Amino acid sequence: MTTPTPPFRADHVGSLLRPVPVKEARKKFYEDKSISAEELKEVEDAAVTDIVKMQQNIGFNVVTDGELRRSFWHYDFMGALDGFELVEREPEKGVQFKGVTLRPVVPTITGRLDFPDDHPMLDHFRYLASVTRVMPKISIPGPSCCHFRTAAADIHPKEYQDLEVLFADLARTYAKAVRKFYEAGCRYLQMDDIFFAYLCDPKIREHKRAEGLDPDWLIEKYAWMMQESIKDRPDDLVIGMHMCRGNFKSAWVAEGAYDPAADAIFNKIDVDIYFMEYDTERAGGLEPLRLLPKGKKRVLPGFITTKVPDLESLDDLKRKFEAAGKYADLDQLGIAPQCGFASTEEGNKITEDDQKRKLELVIKTAEAIWGEV
Repeated sequence: MTTPTPPFRADHVGSLLRPVPVKEARKKFYEDKSISAEELKEVEDAAVTDIVKMQQNIGFNVVTDGELRRSFWHYDFMGALDGFELVEREPEKGVQFKGVTLRPVVPTITGRLDFPDDHPMLDHFRYLASVTRVMPKISIPGPSCCHFRTAAADIHPKEYQDLEVLFADLARTYAKAVRKFYEAGCRYLQMDDIFFAYLCDPKIREHKRAEGLDPDWLIEKYAWMMQESIKDRPDDLVIGMHMCRGNFKSAWVAEGAYDPAADAIFNKIDVDIYFMEYDTERAGGLEPLRLLPKGKKRVLPGFITTKVPDLESLDDLKRKFEAAGKYADLDQLGIAPQCGFASTEEGNKITEDDQKRKLELVIKTAEAIWGEV
C-alpha cells in the first residue's frame, strides 16, 4: 500500500497528552529510580503504539509519537546536541508564562555545537515509523530556539560571543540533523520555530532591544538559519514549521500579529507547510496571509485551540476559512490545532477525551471544506 504524502488538509502539531502509564513510569525512572531505562522504554513503546492507532482511527494520514518520550518540546532535543547541557536552576529562574512559571531547566552552551550520530530522537523516529501504516512525522525545535532560549551569560565558548559564528554553527548543526533524520527514513520533518511569533510581541521586541539586539535583525538571522538548515534537503523531504506564542499548562507568553515576521516567514524560508497559531486575538488578523506566495506552499491556520476544552463549531470554522480565503488561495490552506496538546509532560488543562474531540474536529473540518484529509 502506498503511504500518503504531505501536505495534507488535516494535520496536527505533534505533542499529545501523556498517558497515565507513561507519567507513572517516568516518575519511577527519573525520581524514584525504581525501574530501569529498558522498562521505561517498554512502557513508552506501548504508549506510542496506542497513540498512533488513535490518530489513525480518527482518520489522519500523518501521525506523531506525541512526544511521549520527552519532558519538554525543545530542551530534550537541545540537551542531546554536542555542546549543549541542561542545567537545573532556582525555581524563580524558570521562564515566565501568564500566571505560571516553567520548570527551571536552563540550556547552556558549553562547547562546539554539533548533531551527534546517536541523537536519541533518531531512534524515536525509527520506532514511530515501525508502528504506523501512514506518514510518520517528527517535530524538533527550530534553530532559533537554541539562541533565543539560551541566555547570553550561558553561552560559554569565546567564539560564540560573535553571534554570526554561533548562528553559522547552528545552521551547520541543523543541516546535519536534517540529513540524519532523512537517512533514518524521515520524509516529513517539522521544525517548531515559535520565536518568529515571539519577536512580533511589542514587549518582547523591546526586551530584545534592551539586550542590544534589533528584533528585526533577529528575525532575518533566524530566517537565514532555518533556510541554511533545509536548503540542501532531498526533494522528497517535506519540511513543516510551527509558530505559536507559548504553550505550558494552557498558558502562553507572547502576543502580537505576525506582520513583523510575515515576509521572512513566507518568502525567505523554503518551508512547505506552515502551522500558524490563530485561535485567539493574541495572534492578530489574517492579513499577513496575503504574503504567502502563490504555488505549492500551504498554511494550516490553527483556529482550533488546544488550551481549553471548549469545542469550536464547524460553522464558525467555515466562516474563519472564508475570511482567510480573502488573503490566501483556499487551495493553499488546511487545518490543524493551534499548538500541541502537551508541549511539556505536564500537558494542557484538558482531558484525553477533549483532545480526541479536537482531533476529530480537525478531520471533520477538512472533509467539510475540501472534501479530503
